[in-house]
Amino acid sequence: MEQIWAPWRAEYLLRQKPAQCIFCLISSQRDTSGSPSTDENNYLLLRDRTCFAVLNTYPYTAGHLMVAPYRHTGEVEEFTEDELKDLMILARRCKKFLNGAFRPDGFNVGLNLGSVAGAGFADHLHLHIVPRWNGDTNFMPVLADVRVVSEGLRQTYDKLVLQVKAEHG
Repeated sequence: MEQIWAPWRAEYLLRQKPAQCIFCLISSQRDTSGSPSTDENNYLLLRDRTCFAVLNTYPYTAGHLMVAPYRHTGEVEEFTEDELKDLMILARRCKKFLNGAFRPDGFNVGLNLGSVAGAGFADHLHLHIVPRWNGDTNFMPVLADVRVVSEGLRQTYDKLVLQVKAEHG
């Protein structure tokens, strides 16, 4: 029998879940001590004017990013035109970073609005950007309720940080 290792999942499963919204918590934490940075520890890739990009710590595939506004609401109608525009512009940049780091064959990009639609954090809107490859689906999710992610979060984060740095010259 083959074994599938996903050691980072144990950390997620065993840690105490925050009482507040995970997006508000991550975006409000700032590095004041030096090293390692809070953003790096939270896998926060990029802070923009009205939104930020963060790795999903429970990814569907390697490189699964989420773009979320700083403002806490789950209702798309409550965002300004500028906030919605910033969300899509940052999503476009993230897609570019993912292309540079992973060369996927395609992407799933979307919002899950409401818990019945699959939103794990229904009270804080966030956009998923999921890189996809030909043949990346298999029997594991169907038979064993398990996803196989081919790369660790730190390695994925480091690859994407290189792409962000390359954008700035």
